[in-house]
Amino acid sequence: MTRRATDNTKALDAFIAAKTEIDAMLERLAALSADHFETHPDEINWGHVGTLNHYRAKLREITDMAFNEGEHAE
Repeated sequence: MTRRATDNTKALDAFIAAKTEIDAMLERLAALSADHFETHPDEINWGHVGTLNHYRAKLREITDMAFNEGEHAE
């Protein structure tokens, strides 16, 4: 019995599209971070801290899933 070759063109296209979008988001986040999230040290307040902690938590969830860490550790 021989296996028929699977045409994964559509899956590959979708994967590349998702990766491209992720790369663009990471680039934008890196630029925003380099600009200290568009804040000046004299303007920092607890609202800014809360916002960054929220961003950090979301990114931690993603990195934990991607690297099998935290609650996603095997």
